[in-house]
Amino acid sequence: MFGIYFGKYLQDVGVLSADQYNEIIESSRTARVKMGLLAVSEGFMTETQADEVNLLQTQQDARFGDIAINKGYLTEDQVSALLKKQGDSYLLFVQALVERELLSLEEIQKHLNHYKKSERFTSLDLDALKSSDIDKIIQIFLRDASVPAVVKDYVALMARNVIRFIDNKVRFEKIERINTYTSKYISSQCFTGDYELFIGLCGNGNKLIGEAYAKEEFEELDEDCLDAVCEFINVSNGLFASKLSQEDVTIDMLPPNMYVDNTTISTEGMMFTLPCFIKGERADIVICMETKWSIE
Repeated sequence: MFGIYFGKYLQDVGVLSADQYNEIIESSRTARVKMGLLAVSEGFMTETQADEVNLLQTQQDARFGDIAINKGYLTEDQVSALLKKQGDSYLLFVQALVERELLSLEEIQKHLNHYKKSERFTSLDLDALKSSDIDKIIQIFLRDASVPAVVKDYVALMARNVIRFIDNKVRFEKIERINTYTSKYISSQCFTGDYELFIGLCGNGNKLIGEAYAKEEFEELDEDCLDAVCEFINVSNGLFASKLSQEDVTIDMLPPNMYVDNTTISTEGMMFTLPCFIKGERADIVICMETKWSIE
């Protein structure tokens, strides 16, 4: 995932063109093999076992390797070996720049230093981006003292599910606190109980989310596509509700809703948005908490 963030910076400062950035990112999609396919090709698991673990990932908030270990299909040493085989995202991106004669190693390091300074990243932040560990990466964009812990927990879970089920080349930006939000395309669901939450996926990026989750193409971003996005939200929310129940938190999920006209969400309380970009299209994760919100 490192190339998605650093590459976008290089595009923004004029080092890479949009076409060069997109070509490198697209080519990198084949550079990282899914864990299940690797495990089968290495003879560690059968196809049936890999399919079972993939299915369990839709029901549990856990990584493929963790589930496979718990099921007794893989050992920790095997998972470590497979992770190394998937490829180092930082080195893969550096290699792509050098092989295309776009930058030298010295120039890459120079731009990397400028990137770190401009984004006010720490060395640990850069290490997180280089690791491609979404749990570490998403925390970089959730550094805001006004964001409640439950919102951070939910966003982290949603980010994991976007990577797992939608696209592993998604770029997130910093969370923002807002009072109103307007979009033509909204898929949403609410929680009620110990926590009152509104969860929405909003914007044109919903078309790519719907297509990826439904595994079919939609001619336009219509109600059928938004319904697929609602199904994705429902799965994520189910995992979140299950997690909270283990912490003795009572919470219920209301039926999902969708909006296909210009719609404004507003509240006098807490509302946050976390932008994510999927193949250049923006989809915002919008969360309202506790105080009554309105949708018009």
